[in-house]
Amino acid sequence: MARFTPHTEDDIREMLDAIGVETLDDLFSDVSPKFEGDLDLPPTLSEYEALRDVEARAGENVSGMPIFLGGGAYDRITPSSIGAIISRGEFLTSYTPYQPEVSQGHLQAIFEFQSVISELTGLDIANASVYDGANAVAEAALMTARLTKRDPKVAVSAGLNPRYREVVESYCVEVVELPFDGGTTDYSAIPDDVSGVFVQSPNFFGVVEDIEATSDAAHDAGALCVAVCDPISLSVLEAPGNLGADIAVGEAQPLGMPLLFGGPYAGYMATREKFVRQLPGRIAGETVDQDGKLAYVLTLRGREQDIRRAKANSNICTNQAVTALAATVYAALMGPEGLREVAELSISKAHYLADRLQDAGLKLRYPDAPFLWEFAVELPDVGRASDAFLRNNIVGGLDLGEGTMLVAVTEKRTREELDAFVEVVANA
Repeated sequence: MARFTPHTEDDIREMLDAIGVETLDDLFSDVSPKFEGDLDLPPTLSEYEALRDVEARAGENVSGMPIFLGGGAYDRITPSSIGAIISRGEFLTSYTPYQPEVSQGHLQAIFEFQSVISELTGLDIANASVYDGANAVAEAALMTARLTKRDPKVAVSAGLNPRYREVVESYCVEVVELPFDGGTTDYSAIPDDVSGVFVQSPNFFGVVEDIEATSDAAHDAGALCVAVCDPISLSVLEAPGNLGADIAVGEAQPLGMPLLFGGPYAGYMATREKFVRQLPGRIAGETVDQDGKLAYVLTLRGREQDIRRAKANSNICTNQAVTALAATVYAALMGPEGLREVAELSISKAHYLADRLQDAGLKLRYPDAPFLWEFAVELPDVGRASDAFLRNNIVGGLDLGEGTMLVAVTEKRTREELDAFVEVVANA
């Protein structure tokens, strides 16, 4: 549909008639009337005074503290070269590559991101990223409904990140909760009318779930299996695509993105080739130009900007190109062995801390469940422990309620920091 820009009185009248109002002022009838009175604002500052005030406030921030807070975003080592690469003008200013002939570098970067995700997940096709992990999970829920021709109704457990579940429900998807006990989910009683079954592994509590058994149970119920995975974990765990999962989604933040005050991050989404037509967003692909040279194009664009809105898979338009590029650069720098080393260091340090805490008389919430680098520990007073951590320049874990703290340990943590964590808990 062409954009309409009125230039003459007749054009304006035609527009008003189409909208159904009499005058231009009627267009703004819902806007509150002009404010009268004095605003309660502080005195004006000069530029110099304002800068001094901002600097003073910035000086109150504390940085460099060891962080044991996880729950979906993790304090991992970010190589400095990532920032140097993604801040180059050709990447920083890249937007939507509508003209492939002048967007080859941008399209190749997207293609490489898709290749990384496909290799990690063991699935054929990945899209050009979605907004974040929560958005990826919600889009997967709608995708399962389109593929199964069922109402958008999915089965999940308490092991799914609660923030992800909240976003899924905001998409008008019905959520059925499955039994959760001992840190893992019972997928033996899946309702026969759900379109998708979600398994997060490691789950929100850090426990490794059985994706293969979940896939079998989902398929027996005529549903699709969606695996929600930390990409770093896929360097040491079997790829979900090899375990029967139909769709894999997750948060790409662990791949070279600092915490960034909660974002922006990049979600990832991959599926089997036979489901590609229902994948939201778009896909960059390789081809050759008229001279036979390698070229990159947008192969599939099933979004509302490119096709009729009623036929679009999603209103996902702008992919997270810069953050997805950061993930691609990180994966290329680390390589398979580097990713595996990051995972193994995190696992060994987390188990060292868990053992030390148990030696100090504390109990894990799920002592018999296998975990990687995140675990739930029971504390007599989580609030008091959190305050004690901050007094000792440590960011503690996430308060789960009921006297339990979720603790995340990454490759960034040193032995001294782990020992200090135990000492603070013991003294608190």
